[in-house]
Amino acid sequence: MRMLIPTLLFFVLALHGHGQVERDKALHFLGGNLFGLAGAGIAKQASDGNRIWTFVGSVAGSALIGVAKEAVDAGQRENGWDNDDLAATVLGGVTVGVTIDLFSKKKDKKRLRGNYTQNNKRNYDFQLKKNTGTLVLEAAPVSLSSLGFSYQMLED
Repeated sequence: MRMLIPTLLFFVLALHGHGQVERDKALHFLGGNLFGLAGAGIAKQASDGNRIWTFVGSVAGSALIGVAKEAVDAGQRENGWDNDDLAATVLGGVTVGVTIDLFSKKKDKKRLRGNYTQNNKRNYDFQLKKNTGTLVLEAAPVSLSSLGFSYQMLED
């Protein structure tokens, strides 16, 4: 019951708000959704599931079809270029991109799927010499402090 009343209120307000939108804008929004979904799918396959590129693909797919449709409309006599139609189409792609980002699965409990940054992990090979107990580094460490040394220890 706690969720029923807000849900019904939402649908009543959504039905009332639907009458305020022109049919043409709603069709442009739907077209932006469909082509944004196609662009997101292509970008997701091309970027191996990177969430940012999936969102960019969604917006780019809807923007591409919106500009193409408005270019066709601009060439017609009774119709012309309409920025509101283009905005409705791109808004459809943004909606799909945000929806995909919100509902994408998580790899584990803490990290989201996809990479937001590049992880440059350096692999160091630490080996002990056979006759001594000293440690030999085959690669230069990031800093002396990462090994537990300070500059003062080196001066002494």
